[in-house]
Amino acid sequence: MSAMKLSVSEADKLEVLTLQDNYIDLVSGDSTEILKRALPLKGSELRNSILAEHGFSTLVTLFKGETSRQVLFDFGFSEHGAAVNVDALNVNLSKVETLVLSHGHIDHLGGFKQLVERVGRKGIELVLHPAAFRHPRYIKLTEQLRVNLPPFTRESVQEMGVIPVEKKEPYLLLDGLLLFLGEIPRTSDFEKGMPNAYYEENGEAKHDPIEDDTAIVANVKGKGLVVLSGCAHSGIINTVQYARQLTGIEEVFVVMGGFHLTGPDYVSIIKPTTDALRNIGPRYVVPTHCTGRNATMHIEKEMSDEFLLNMVGTKLTFSA
Repeated sequence: MSAMKLSVSEADKLEVLTLQDNYIDLVSGDSTEILKRALPLKGSELRNSILAEHGFSTLVTLFKGETSRQVLFDFGFSEHGAAVNVDALNVNLSKVETLVLSHGHIDHLGGFKQLVERVGRKGIELVLHPAAFRHPRYIKLTEQLRVNLPPFTRESVQEMGVIPVEKKEPYLLLDGLLLFLGEIPRTSDFEKGMPNAYYEENGEAKHDPIEDDTAIVANVKGKGLVVLSGCAHSGIINTVQYARQLTGIEEVFVVMGGFHLTGPDYVSIIKPTTDALRNIGPRYVVPTHCTGRNATMHIEKEMSDEFLLNMVGTKLTFSA
């Protein structure tokens, strides 16, 4: 793994607009300077719906001086869900410069085609780990029962006029304003990955370490790192520590994304994950998507000052 220090340029401000997440409450009325909720309005009429799904998709905008730069990070689950939300929120995707995929699971890539159509430009790059194209992948429920993950292929990406850029190593985007972490070393003693994830290679079943799982990292001036994960199959603590190691920046401003702590396999690591997050000391923690209700509630209880509740259509603004 890369031991070099990578210089991530300071951004003045970063906005994360969630195009898909597992939760929606259109009448929460809890917007602040940092957090702006979607409204159920078309004009002055209550008729604008936003779709929540078990998936994740975000539009990330970085501001530096007079310029703003955009990437789409993940694409949601269903073919239409994130795209419906883009339309409902009147989001213009034409300024998106780069596409980034956190890993090759359907709840992060299902809406790829319709979102790319809304970007509306050929020749745009999709940055991802090569193992995102691994197939067949499946979840083993019992020795007899398996649930298959739909394939994601280089051909399907190229047919959309998108150029796959496959990176195992860390990779700077947007002229150094954003860092794609690449393959994340697994160093913590409690983050063990997904026990029932498997794939086939030459007809042989193998445990799937989901080594394509990655995150993106920004550096907000005077505040530190913003780490945005998709599912954190690599472990959210491993992810944040690797971001610190690569950038040489210890201060963490925001940890946001799916932390994959839902379901019985992860109950035992909710507390150690929360304790480790508290130890890292970010200003904001924003669990999304696959973090799960029990883990989200535990994080909120233990880190009430840092906790932000995310939902679909929420725009979070993190400024210098």
